[in-house]
Formats: sequence, C-alpha cells, structure tokens
Amino acid sequence: MSRPVRRLLVVLAAAVPLFLALVPPSSAHGFSSTVYAHVSDGDDGRLRTELRLEYDLLVVSAADSGKDDALFRTGTAAFDAGDTGAQAAALEAHRAAVVGYVTRRFTVDRGGACAPAPVGGFRMGREEGVPHARLTLDWTCPERGEGAGDHTISSALFPDAEGYVKGTRTIVTSTVGGHGGSAALDAAHPSFSVGQPWTARFWEFFRLGAEHLLGGIDHILFLLALIAGSRRPREIVLAATSFTLAHSVTFLLAALGLVEVPARIVEPVIALSIAVVAGWHLWRLARRGTRAGDLGPTGDGRLGLDRAGWVRLAVVFCFGLVHGLGFAGALGIEAAWSWTLLWSLLVFNVGIEVVQLAVIAVVFPLLLLLRRRAPRAGLLVTGTLCAGVAAMGLIWCVQRALGL
Repeated sequence: MSRPVRRLLVVLAAAVPLFLALVPPSSAHGFSSTVYAHVSDGDDGRLRTELRLEYDLLVVSAADSGKDDALFRTGTAAFDAGDTGAQAAALEAHRAAVVGYVTRRFTVDRGGACAPAPVGGFRMGREEGVPHARLTLDWTCPERGEGAGDHTISSALFPDAEGYVKGTRTIVTSTVGGHGGSAALDAAHPSFSVGQPWTARFWEFFRLGAEHLLGGIDHILFLLALIAGSRRPREIVLAATSFTLAHSVTFLLAALGLVEVPARIVEPVIALSIAVVAGWHLWRLARRGTRAGDLGPTGDGRLGLDRAGWVRLAVVFCFGLVHGLGFAGALGIEAAWSWTLLWSLLVFNVGIEVVQLAVIAVVFPLLLLLRRRAPRAGLLVTGTLCAGVAAMGLIWCVQRALGL
C-alpha cells in the first residue's frame, strides 16, 4: 500500500469518531407522528370524517389532557400486551376523554363551528406496523347561509407543546359534493378548505415531499454517498436517475396499497443501503489508491460505464426500490384509487425530486472543482464523508433491526 493511501486511511479513521459525534444515531424521521383523515359527505347533510390516530400517543395525550389516570393505566397495559381487543375496549371505556381530546384539536367549520358526534365504536388497525385507533365522526354544521363558504378542516392534534412527539402532520383527503381535495396540515399550516384550488393542493404536497426528504437524514446521507462516489457528471446523473426511477415505482405502488412491506424490514435495509453505497467508494479508495478520483472515462461500455459502473447502478436501483417504500410511509393513504389521490402522490414525489436535484446541483460541482484543483484533498473529503456515512448506516441498521 502506497504512503499517500496509508495517510489517507489514517485520516479517515481519525475523522470517523468526529463525524459520529456531530451526527448522533437517530431514527429515519425522528419522533414524529402522522394522523390520517378522510372527509366525505355524510347522511342528512352532515360531514363525515374518518380518523386514524397512533394508539399509544392518543392514550397518553387524552389521559394527560383529561387527567384520566385510569385511561393511561389500562391503555398502556393493552398496548404492551399487543391486544387489539383490549386496546379498543380501553378507548371505549374512556370515550368521553378520548373523543373530547380529539374534537378539541380536530375541528370542522362552515360559517360557524360544526358539532361532532361519534359514529360507532373505536376500531383498531395498523399503519407502518404501529397500532392506530380509528374513529368516525359526523359533523352537523350551520345551515349554509350567505358567506358560509366551504367547510374548513383544522387540526392541532398532538402538538409539540405536549412534549410527546414533534412535528405532527395530519394528512387529509376529501370527497365532498363531488369535489376532491387533499392537504397536509401541520403547526404552520393548520387548516384548509375542502374547496381549495388545485394550486393550493399542489403546494401542500410539494412542500410535504420536500420537507420529508430534508427531514429524513438517512435519505440525505444516501444521496451524499452517491455524490461522493461519482467522479463525473454522467455518473451522478445516471445514479440519480436510477434511484429516482426505482423509488418512484415502489412509492406509488406502496402508497396506493398495492405493495406492503413491514417497516421493521424496510428501515434496516434503508440503513444498510447507506453503508453499502458509502462503502463502495471506500473500497475503491483502498483498491485504486490516489487513482480512485481519476476524472477520465470509466469504461468502454454503454454510456461510458465499465462493468463495475453498471453493477453500481444496479445496486442503487435495488436500494431505490426500498427507499420508495420509506417515502410512501410518510403518507399512509388507504383511500380508494382516484385521480385526486394520484395527483397528490405525484406532487409529493416531485417535491422529493426537486430537493434531491438541488442537493446534487450544490454539492457535486463543489466536489468536482476540488478534485480538479486538488485531487488528494478531494479524495480526503469524499473519503472522510463516506467513512462517516458508512459508520452511521451500520449503526442505524443494527439499531433498527434490534428495535432499539
């Protein structure tokens, strides 16, 4: 092994602990929660909302808000036992506290507050492997008068101030009066009108997609590893295209309910993909030394890629399929097929892609300039980055596989 390579590896080994200190292990998207709501026409002019809420979070929030210690004890015991029947029974036994909490923070308005009434009992289901309580409410609204306008849906469920989760979103789909709509509500955008124009709906899901990628550090690190391991614009364009095509396919299939893979499988594999893609560049550094950053042609095959380049693209494509399942988990929409739903999913994906391209447009030219002006410094930067990313990926993979 040459002296420059030995020096590089020593620097990489020293940099990994620093990287680990700066970027502590975490889950894919932090301690957040998503509420799902579908709004439709009810009987006798009422409005119907079907809510899906994370069960254990609903129990602790409702118990704390209503000072109902018995709800907390019985609800958490049912959660720990994994008994869905007992979970529904716990919510039913404390219906006033639970429904009261929900209807104080999830409201419908049409020229005045609409009055809610539960329909049926609580049902249990699962979203991303986590128990969710399902609650149906019918809302009686004031008679439509002059200036009443459309129904306005507002949500402030599970706010940051409660201290249990951070950044809760409420994904709303609606079919009211033959008009479809969708929105992603959060603390900054807590309400929307069911008669919203298409431009507002576009922005809602574009913003959600962009924020989802920026807030998912594992997806960002995967992208940085792709950038660091690409020597020429052609390589990063092909890698990004491969990743985009793959995750777009599984994203749409999973979000539409056509493919379902448990989060306990998806999340560890996403973490492993980060380590593999970053490790690929480290392996090339160890194998080719200071020549690993050569900016010349990579091969005589199609698109200027050699066999190793095509294998890398295949690996990126396969991992992109898994990342698409992770993106779909942000929506968890179970509504039937509709053009409104497809529109929302596509715009969400566009938000992801715009941020991805923006990261590439900023980072890759800087690395390319550094490699041309100071090749060894370029290797040092990309090697240090990939060493830290690979370490984080392996740590996350173990954490998620063991449920830590």
